[in-house]
Amino acid sequence: MEKLTELPKDLPVPVDDGACNHLLERSLPSITLFSTQGRWVNLSAIAGYVVVYCYPMTGQPGIPLPNGWDEIPGVRGCTPQSCAFRDHHQELGELGAQVFGLSTQSTEHQKEAIERLHLPFELLSDFDLSFADTLKLPTFEIGGQRLIKRVTLIAKVGKIVKAFYPVFPPDSNANEVIDWLRKSAI
Repeated sequence: MEKLTELPKDLPVPVDDGACNHLLERSLPSITLFSTQGRWVNLSAIAGYVVVYCYPMTGQPGIPLPNGWDEIPGVRGCTPQSCAFRDHHQELGELGAQVFGLSTQSTEHQKEAIERLHLPFELLSDFDLSFADTLKLPTFEIGGQRLIKRVTLIAKVGKIVKAFYPVFPPDSNANEVIDWLRKSAI
């Protein structure tokens, strides 16, 4: 059985195709997203720093990933990325940042990940891609589903001040965010 918490060796490395070049200084959309805590969250209304790591989907034990998943550059690694943000959650909070994960998965699917991975932050469901489409985030299709490519946004008082894209390897993204916050936010 494959371990979802570990990245396979020899994954294809994504290249920066410029799909996120337009995001810097854009305002987060005033869209409410349902959270794994059973509430609606409007990321644009949160004061201070907000870290939103957008990911395609978390896998579940015993359920195979879509055919060809590991061959798509930058797609594999949602669980390791989430675990890294979990492991650095306290440090991110001390730097004044609130962390949210965001995918197109249903809240029920996301709740399973929250419980299994012991995530101390909320996951937000953009099931209809309203947030992603408003920001023109990069997406891809697999198995009849349209999913968000991996991108991490840092916003301050609703304005995007940093976009990490492409994010690779995903399990290092939390450290990159911390380094950026230490250099730029304080």
